[in-house]
Amino acid sequence: MPQRSTTSQPPSGSGASAIEVRRSSRRRRTVSAYREGDRTVVLIPARMSEAEEQRWVTVMLDKLAAQESKRVLGDDELAERAARLSEQYFDGRARPTSVRWVTNQNTRWGSCTPAEGSIRLSHRLQGMPEYVVDYVLVHELAHLLVPGHGPRFWRLLEAYPRTERARGYLEGVVAAERLPHLPEARGE
Repeated sequence: MPQRSTTSQPPSGSGASAIEVRRSSRRRRTVSAYREGDRTVVLIPARMSEAEEQRWVTVMLDKLAAQESKRVLGDDELAERAARLSEQYFDGRARPTSVRWVTNQNTRWGSCTPAEGSIRLSHRLQGMPEYVVDYVLVHELAHLLVPGHGPRFWRLLEAYPRTERARGYLEGVVAAERLPHLPEARGE
């Protein structure tokens, strides 16, 4: 039996632009997924219900995002990502002259110097989920358009659908760093 394929829009803020689900009668139990350009392809058994399909699509999107977040971007890739995010959320109006990782920012996630057009991200973001790095990039790109943190600035950030989730993640990291380090947590 040939494969059946459906394409849909991803869950809000998943990072993918389209999801293609391919059903196969030869596939019995396994589910797999991969990126194909801007599309995510999820391979599932043909017998799966719509509810199981939706559950597995969500699981596989999360797995792919976790794999991708482990890969550390170089400065060139970071600059390319910033350009893509500027185009996607600010119609390309935010144009940084440089975007790079730095190791001297231990109390902030990123910084921007609008007069120079430079954006710097803390190395502490490396290995965090992609949507968190994207949020910090979008935040700093917004500073190229609006320098402060006033209402206009926050309206710009409303364009990024995972702003609240990313902020919550970062707040959790900060809170965890403030916890007393218990001896049993260190294996003593």
